[in-house]
Amino acid sequence: MCAIGRGIMARPELLMVDELSLGLSPKLVAELGEALHKINRKGLSILLVEQDVATALQLANYGFVLDTGRIVLSGPASDLADNELVQKAYLGTLVA
Repeated sequence: MCAIGRGIMARPELLMVDELSLGLSPKLVAELGEALHKINRKGLSILLVEQDVATALQLANYGFVLDTGRIVLSGPASDLADNELVQKAYLGTLVA
């Protein structure tokens, strides 16, 4: 939370967040996610890089799926979460 606060003190046009969930409990990740949503609703764009795909898709409006440094899929986060390839490869689930 402190790092995010320091990041927005300069009133940037874009806040870049790398690995929000790294080393944090699920509860703290949820709290930080709520904080990012509030910041975004106030008009600040946020670029989130996150290996926890489920968390990333819950937080994002739009997403890019990278494979060896190349964009292989992109679109609204809800579409990516419903995509069969994303579910199988990254979420470990497949909705029938």
